[in-house]
Amino acid sequence: MPVCEVCGNNYERAFTVFMEGREHTFDAFECAIHALAPRCASCGCPVVGHGVQHAERIYCCAQCARRAGVDGLVDHN
Repeated sequence: MPVCEVCGNNYERAFTVFMEGREHTFDAFECAIHALAPRCASCGCPVVGHGVQHAERIYCCAQCARRAGVDGLVDHN
């Protein structure tokens, strides 16, 4: 059985994600998010939705971007 790279669980229904030329195996979306989602440059939470971006930095929301000193970004609708 495939083994999740995050939690080590052997699970018959594990799935594989290909990202940036690498193969990853997970047993749950929770583990995939933990391993692959970008982190907000302000609060550190995983950015699962659209988020907002300024230069190379990703933020979970416009409020976090403002807290980091970035003005003019708005949340996606």
